[in-house]
Amino acid sequence: MASSSLEDLCLHINTKISNIKKCILLRDIGEDDARKPVLHKIQNEVILVHDLLNKMESEVKQQEKLKDSLKEIQKAAERDQKEAQHLLEHVPRYLPKPTQSWYVAQEPRGFGLLLAVSRLAVEPKCENKPAKEKKAIKEAALITTEEFESIPAYMKGRITYDQINAVVQQMNKAVVGKYKILYQPLKSMSAPVRNLYHRFMEEETKDTKGVFFIVEDDIKEFTDLKVDKRFHSILSILRHCQRVREVRGSGLIRYVIC
Repeated sequence: MASSSLEDLCLHINTKISNIKKCILLRDIGEDDARKPVLHKIQNEVILVHDLLNKMESEVKQQEKLKDSLKEIQKAAERDQKEAQHLLEHVPRYLPKPTQSWYVAQEPRGFGLLLAVSRLAVEPKCENKPAKEKKAIKEAALITTEEFESIPAYMKGRITYDQINAVVQQMNKAVVGKYKILYQPLKSMSAPVRNLYHRFMEEETKDTKGVFFIVEDDIKEFTDLKVDKRFHSILSILRHCQRVREVRGSGLIRYVIC
């Protein structure tokens, strides 16, 4: 309860009590039938004051219980903090050295440190399992400025250096998207992804064994590139710069990453 509210309540109660005292001093008026309404008013005021005092007493008792609970919590926290400090000062030598995360775990009340030390003392040291080898996905290197200058003018036309490398980056995006699916376990694939997987496998030939390649459908699937005349002009430049080569067969052009 706010201080101003408490003061208002006290003032209200004191006013009621003062009124009652004044009325008691005039209790002789009870002999007068004309004064009985006043006595009834006094009775009502007394009942109101009594109810207010009961409510205040109940509130005070609740606050006292809350204060006792907070004291118990404070004592328990202080005990845990002392135990944690003791553990910190007496860490056995055979335990691993504290790491940065260990110290970050120290909370003001010491619970985090206690938990960290307990885990180190109880849990056996796990053998490091060899990390699963990640399969590398080959990507085409960007065109250098020297290479761009060496491209014949008839081949470049109005195509800029940035436009060429933007296509290289998008083709690499398609390569990564395709081979992430190929390296993914079949059981974890959704139906649409499984369909892509089967298409990828059908496009494999003996000439593409061991190489990374994409087709135009992959570019449309994984990028926003438009497979138009300018795109094919840039592909000619990439073949000239030995970034890709073509493998044809079964009505498909496969762009192999060099």
